[in-house]
Amino acid sequence: MSETGVIHDIGYQRYSGPRLGRVAMQRALFVHGLRAAFGLGRSAKAKIFPWLVAGIMLLVAVIVAAARSITGEVFFTYFQYADQMSLLIVFFAAIVAPQLVSRDLRAGVLPLYFSRPLRAADYVIAKFAAMTAATWLLVGVPQFIMFLGAAFTTKTGVGGVFNELWDLLPGWAYSLLWAVMFAGVSLLIASLTGKQAFAAGGIVAVFMVTVPVVGVLASLPSTTANRLSGLASPTFLIGGVGEWLTERESQLDVGVGTFGPVYGIEAACLVAACFLLLLARYRKVASL
Repeated sequence: MSETGVIHDIGYQRYSGPRLGRVAMQRALFVHGLRAAFGLGRSAKAKIFPWLVAGIMLLVAVIVAAARSITGEVFFTYFQYADQMSLLIVFFAAIVAPQLVSRDLRAGVLPLYFSRPLRAADYVIAKFAAMTAATWLLVGVPQFIMFLGAAFTTKTGVGGVFNELWDLLPGWAYSLLWAVMFAGVSLLIASLTGKQAFAAGGIVAVFMVTVPVVGVLASLPSTTANRLSGLASPTFLIGGVGEWLTERESQLDVGVGTFGPVYGIEAACLVAACFLLLLARYRKVASL
């Protein structure tokens, strides 16, 4: 008895459209990551925590802008706003970073990503950029609201608006420094596990546990130890860089003094190290 087979044509066709290349894939990953950071296109549950944090930060900005318009007093500068909201930025990073990378590990989709011309570096760049953009928007949009409140209530006309703008732009640059630092550290931690709860806990632990270390070093009788104490914590490290670049007061009681370049070098090295370790991590995944 002979066996016979039948070939069914179910309509599959080869793709004959344009090949957009790696840049388009990076852009698609970036847009998808930025949307995922705020829960867009996902369930209502995924939107609760990021928008709760964003809502609190927006509310603070509105209150500060309203109070300034009524009293004329500056309660927070644009630099101080980022410093004062540091705890909320930590929680936002703990929420978003696992969404961007831990879910891919848990779902096992990375082999599918890397089966295409997408490289590990493309994946890391897209996720890093998405995390940076989301964190910068979290801080930068409230700062812009504060600017609008100040601009519309200024008593010195157009000159006052431009003066306020020159204060806002360095504040935005400072917020970008926060965003880059938090993106590097939080994504690196989140890339180590596919469990989002563990990743979130690890991110919060790294940022929060280092704060008491700064307090211990700042309480030592040595002025040098006091000035260098901020190097032990990413949040104080950013404040030290801000003080060095703008010659303003930082979160450290004694300031950074002449050690500003040390803060700048460590911040650059920390971001670079996190990025390179992310590259190594995903190159290992891509080779499996």
